[in-house]
Amino acid sequence: MHIALAGNIGAGKTTLTALLAKHYGWRPHYEDVDENPYLNDFYEDMQRWSFNLQIYFLNSRFSQIMDIQNSGKTVVQDRTIYEDAEIFAPNLHAMGLMSTRDFNNYVTLFRLMSKLVKAPDLLIYLRANVPTLVNQIQQRGREYENSIRLDYLKQLNERYEAWISHYNEGKLLIINVDKIDITNNPEDLSSVIDKIDAQIHGLF
Repeated sequence: MHIALAGNIGAGKTTLTALLAKHYGWRPHYEDVDENPYLNDFYEDMQRWSFNLQIYFLNSRFSQIMDIQNSGKTVVQDRTIYEDAEIFAPNLHAMGLMSTRDFNNYVTLFRLMSKLVKAPDLLIYLRANVPTLVNQIQQRGREYENSIRLDYLKQLNERYEAWISHYNEGKLLIINVDKIDITNNPEDLSSVIDKIDAQIHGLF
């Protein structure tokens, strides 16, 4: 079974991935952030590095999904292949930070890859407003994220909501993280797990 977490930068995907892996005994697949050779450069000069970064993520995510599909295990994945194609790349293109030539090249490659992968059995979308995102980004203290602009987070949020509103690839669970603290409040985590239990019972 393949469970995937989706959400904006700072929504809490990595934290929840780790907690769910521990609770259920699932195998976690994390986003390749620390080893990503483009992230620092991207946040310094988005226009120069946007295409390189998106291709790197697409390659990394595709490799992950191939591994997940061949593993025969239940896996919980931090971020999906769809988010790059539905949210991040189109947003960079709309902002003038990725050329139309590069964007079209990217979309063609994504469409080819998407024919070879199956959607997750359950997609968990972590919905968060911009103040929540900013607070959680500041708490984790990644230096390269200090330059993320509020309008960039807002634009991403709008694209996430548009994508989720027409998502029909499989089961979907939306969790509003603005008023919960899954790290420090066991009741909040328990409530999230109850909602996930209700969804996955129908998957077995």
